[in-house]
Amino acid sequence: MTSTREERSLLERLVPSQLSDESEAQADQRWDEANELARDLIDAGPDPSLAEDVNHAADRIKRRLLRDTSDPERAARFGGLYSRLLAQPVLGQKWGILWFLERVAEYVEVGEGGGAVGGKGEEHGEEDEEGVFDEAFARNGLPRMQRANGLENPKQAPLKDRPISGRPRAQQTPEVETVPEQTFEKKEPSEAALLRDLPFTLQGLSSTNLSFSDTSSLKLPTTLPVPLIALLHTLAEPSLLYRSLSDFVESSDGGLVGQSLRSAIGQELRSYLGLVATLEGQIRRALAQLDDGLPQGGLGKAGVTLKRCVVWTREATLGLRLMSIIVESAKGKKGGELISLIHNLATSHGDMFVYTFAERLIGNITRPFYNMLRAWIYDGELEDPHTEFFVSENADFEDSGATSVWDNKYLLKEEMIPSIVTPDFAQRVYLIGKSLNFIRYGCHDGAWVESYSKDTSRELKYGDTANLSQSIDEAYKTVMAQLIWLMETKFALAEHLSALKKYLLLGQGDFIALLMESLATNLDRPANSQYRHTLTAQLEHAIRNSNAQFDSADVLRRLDARMLELSHGEIGWDVFTLEYRIDSPLDVIVTPWASKQYLKIFNFLWRVKRVEFALSTTWRRVQTGARGVLSAVGDKVGVDWKTARLGLARMVHFVNQLQYYILFEVIEASWSGLQKTIKNPASGTLTLDTLIGAHTAYLRSITRKGLLGGAGGVDFTAQLHELLKLMLAYKDVVDGLYSFSVAEFTKRQEMAAKIENRTRAGRWGLTDADDFTSSPSFPSTTGRGTRAAKTGESLTDSPIPALLPYNSAGNGAESEKTILEGLRSRLVSLEVDFKARVNVLLGDLAYQPDVDMRFLGVVMNFNGVYSPVRKRRQQQQHRGEKDKTVVPGTSSKAVAVEAKG
Repeated sequence: MTSTREERSLLERLVPSQLSDESEAQADQRWDEANELARDLIDAGPDPSLAEDVNHAADRIKRRLLRDTSDPERAARFGGLYSRLLAQPVLGQKWGILWFLERVAEYVEVGEGGGAVGGKGEEHGEEDEEGVFDEAFARNGLPRMQRANGLENPKQAPLKDRPISGRPRAQQTPEVETVPEQTFEKKEPSEAALLRDLPFTLQGLSSTNLSFSDTSSLKLPTTLPVPLIALLHTLAEPSLLYRSLSDFVESSDGGLVGQSLRSAIGQELRSYLGLVATLEGQIRRALAQLDDGLPQGGLGKAGVTLKRCVVWTREATLGLRLMSIIVESAKGKKGGELISLIHNLATSHGDMFVYTFAERLIGNITRPFYNMLRAWIYDGELEDPHTEFFVSENADFEDSGATSVWDNKYLLKEEMIPSIVTPDFAQRVYLIGKSLNFIRYGCHDGAWVESYSKDTSRELKYGDTANLSQSIDEAYKTVMAQLIWLMETKFALAEHLSALKKYLLLGQGDFIALLMESLATNLDRPANSQYRHTLTAQLEHAIRNSNAQFDSADVLRRLDARMLELSHGEIGWDVFTLEYRIDSPLDVIVTPWASKQYLKIFNFLWRVKRVEFALSTTWRRVQTGARGVLSAVGDKVGVDWKTARLGLARMVHFVNQLQYYILFEVIEASWSGLQKTIKNPASGTLTLDTLIGAHTAYLRSITRKGLLGGAGGVDFTAQLHELLKLMLAYKDVVDGLYSFSVAEFTKRQEMAAKIENRTRAGRWGLTDADDFTSSPSFPSTTGRGTRAAKTGESLTDSPIPALLPYNSAGNGAESEKTILEGLRSRLVSLEVDFKARVNVLLGDLAYQPDVDMRFLGVVMNFNGVYSPVRKRRQQQQHRGEKDKTVVPGTSSKAVAVEAKG
């Protein structure tokens, strides 16, 4: 059917229906013959030898136009038409179209030239056929003539047996009565009957002639002609769309935004029903004016036909079609996703009809969204029963403090942010509502939230962009300022941060020194012998006798001493720690992670402080005894004490530089950065998130630059812990050497007293029973004077008089010698190990990206006494050559050389 209509339309364009000088029979015969020739030409197709080259065909037509006409504009016009033809993607046989047009032009030229078809047919059969076809498509039409014999095709059926499209008839006016009665075949149902049923069909209701077989199909009468079928097909689209949209509107699935979409579509459907009602009124008036004496009752004169109904419902059909597309696209979407879908149609579509329609829909759809937005930014409450807002409550939330409330109670869902707002706008909205909620429930200041809501709450709606942006900016500044004010005044944030720095980061020097001095005796004992009340009493003592007593009572009550988990073999120094309790809502800033970082930093600094305290105590003892006890036994252990003093001085310098670097270069610099961020935030407005981020960066800077974390793949913490253990071990060996020296001094004093008592009694001071023998280790007085003269020592440096040399006999002398040699070798080995580890530490510091860490290495080795090495290079060396230690029994000369090296 479709091909027949297309062929007939093509013939109507090329062949006149009836000439003025020919009868009906002649016109019918000319039309039939032209139709037959066109069919033969189409069925035959192009010559197989011809190549399908569209450019070649276009060039041939253009050359023909330039050759056959004197008007160059025709060739130019063809070039434009040819360009438009190439731009049409739906036309696949462009070469065939050009070839067919060229053949038609050839036949037209032959027809205009008046060539005799019959004469040419006698000479050449093919030329005879082409002449007939030329005359069939001539401008003057096909003249009445006999078919040429050469045109007959034995393979084709006779003309009367082939389907022929009837010649189009001239339109008859109502006055013409010559048309036979049988020409108007009466079709059932009539167009009037269809018009009578049309309003019901447009409302999705079945009627007598037009019934709905199911929700997605309309059953049409089978006796109707093709034109009416085409019109009814067009009118069936809004009918079926209305039925599906009505079902969607009547459903109840989806959230508040989905219900708003249903309401908006329902409103549009009511407007559509208003159009149907108007159309029904027009149809009724037209049907009342029908005249049975006229063809089709004079329906055309009445002004209402199916074609006009198609025109009147065209815009409504577009609206229904668009709503159907929206409904299909909205499946599985809700909230912000649904709003973004409609908003993209309103902003990104080029059709003005689509833009206007989407704008009309989105105004109704966004009402629930703006209601939720208003409750969130003015009350801090989330009124979202169907999780359609871009802020949602965390289902896995467990209330474990202000930190969990702020960080985990509410979540920002980026996929639910509608396109009518920007991500920055959504982030601000999220912070405003979360801050209001935190003020109400975390800070327990619901009265201010209620007052703020009453004073500033206003209606929000789509399209009012300027007022909406202004409302958000004002709410953001007001809420953030109130929250920060509460933190700084009501909850004294700055005071507590300063207390953390003074007590856990050892900023209160007098308090820390007094606490360590008072706890030293207790902490030297095993960890399982420590008692909490003892530690608390010493803490109170340190507070009362230092400047800590002037801090507020709220700060002091939060400070407490406690013990970490005990392990076998640990002493009190290993388990003691200070604790500063942080309550809600301040724990939103000093988070559990931050509390662990403070504890980590304190334990490290406390260990460094302990080593510094131990080395200082030993240094004071050694320096005090240098003019007393130690000088009296200098002839025996003088060289050893010189080595010990050098080692102690080196370690004290290392600890002091490390302590200065951490306390001043790291902690004080980071504290200054924290204060600067709080006073002048980068965003211009200080928010709680800004405070949390600044405090987190403050602690990270301390742990990173304070050698408490890995930097560049180097574990500085482990290296420093080993160095601190070495220094404590060295301090113990020095204390052992001091005890040995005191024991030696005591023995000599006892021998001197015994000699003096014997002398007073008139007896010899020394007898054979004393087993006294002179030896290089215990020279005589004369020998001592000679030694002093050689070494430059002064005999008057010590306030204690010179003692007589004494040499114990037996196993006691051998035991003392073994102890002394052991102390000497231990001192040397620890010092060598210390220097080797410091060399590795300095080598790692030298290659750090941070300038302060590199400067620490320079300060520790300001005089070049160390030789920094990279740890990687050191690991490549043989393990036996890494550390040069002196085994027991090494001579004093070797010890001196190694110490000097």
